[in-house]
Amino acid sequence: MLDLACGSGRNARWLAEQGWQVEAVDRNEAAVAGLQQISGLHAFQADVENGRWPFAGRTFDGVVVCRYLHRPLLPLLVECLATNGVLIYETFMLGQEEFGRPQNPDFLLNANELLDVYAGRLAINAFEQGVVEIPKPMVIQRICAIRGKPGRLMP
Repeated sequence: MLDLACGSGRNARWLAEQGWQVEAVDRNEAAVAGLQQISGLHAFQADVENGRWPFAGRTFDGVVVCRYLHRPLLPLLVECLATNGVLIYETFMLGQEEFGRPQNPDFLLNANELLDVYAGRLAINAFEQGVVEIPKPMVIQRICAIRGKPGRLMP
């Protein structure tokens, strides 16, 4: 399991507690340092935006990305998924600037953007976008998608 841009590791910790072997990466060295002693979790620092992609040639049963967006990485996430691997991605979208940070459009998805990127490449299990109230009001976009068997067309 890969937790990309894991921050302090909320998702990575939970996944490890559920028995997953988790790779967690973030550019913040102090954040990943706090994850070093957790069983089932390998955390490390890497700048995935400016450095080399540390997961080239590797696949995972799942990839989780939460509240992070760097568009050039979106297609690489498909390559990181093993057959039947699951992508869970949630981040902010346009409209969030009305509620707070982030406000820079570089960090806000356009309407249907995750759906547009992954439809045809992954089987979409769930997609939603819009305002949520919990844990606080924000505008987000979420997708859950699965990489099908090689050679199989996705619906």
